Amino acid sequence: MRCIDMFNHYLPKCFYEKITALGGNAHMMTRASRMPAMSDLSYRLRLMDTFEGYQQIPCIVSPSVEQLVPENKTAELARSANESFYELCQKYPDKFPSFVAVLPLDNMDKAAKEAEYAVTQLGAAGAQIFTNQGGSAIDSDEFYKLYKVLDELEAALWVHPARTQSQPYYKNETEERYELWWTMMWPIETTMAASRLVYSGINQRCPRLKVILHHAGGMLPMMEGRLENGLKLYGTRTAQDKKDLTESPIKEKCQIDEFRKLYADCATFGSKAAIQCGINFFGAEHMVFASDMPFDPEDGFGYVRRTLNDIANLPISEKEKDALRYTNALKILKRIF
Repeated sequence: MRCIDMFNHYLPKCFYEKITALGGNAHMMTRASRMPAMSDLSYRLRLMDTFEGYQQIPCIVSPSVEQLVPENKTAELARSANESFYELCQKYPDKFPSFVAVLPLDNMDKAAKEAEYAVTQLGAAGAQIFTNQGGSAIDSDEFYKLYKVLDELEAALWVHPARTQSQPYYKNETEERYELWWTMMWPIETTMAASRLVYSGINQRCPRLKVILHHAGGMLPMMEGRLENGLKLYGTRTAQDKKDLTESPIKEKCQIDEFRKLYADCATFGSKAAIQCGINFFGAEHMVFASDMPFDPEDGFGYVRRTLNDIANLPISEKEKDALRYTNALKILKRIF
């Protein structure tokens, strides 16, 4: 049974060593380097062999490179990561048909240039961005420099949530408690970033670009009623002197349909209900398999197994199950296959 994992994480050993050599470090990277399936390739390959027909399109683990090294080193670090992924895919093409490019997101000109290089020269399927860039939205004209390059190349855009302990929700606190920055805020980050992309006209300005949202699209599936019915009153909640805040290329369109043009993955940490909710919102034709490997209590094995089982037990047709497992991915990866 074939399966293409569209959102999973890998940390090439040489990339981690490069971070250290460039004077960078981060707790999440240190944590990731200690996970067998993240940094031990032989372990990862043995794990992958457990699942027949299982392939991965790997991406780097967060945080983004500009949080790891000085500004003048981000492009160098991103290139190092992409060349490491290229070597991985060349050595094990049956396991890793392609990869998601790493970009220096502190400079959009450099990011666009690296994306073009990674896709055209290294065979990347697209590139990964994060839901905010240093606290700024990702729908600015600067970001569209990158999006237009990917659109022209008919590549894809992977959107990963980004928020840290040092970004508390409540203003009277300096750090977030109970790891809620991850549990609760990451889905909200994804929802906000996706919304900004949609309202800024990503579907109109970059019609060939496939946008893939992590974790079943965050909170979007739960927002169906608000998006479908509540937005029939779009603009009425805003004062007349602030109407510029509601201007959008999709203002006169059926706004919920614009959200449904995005893709979402099945990385729900073993929640069949969440996958079903994603299908109800995006449609089975816009959901792709993902495990978020290896961030699970079983060192990478658990979420792959549970997500495959969840899909197998969904009350949908076999054709739709195959769509989730691999045929939707093949459409997104048509440059590769």
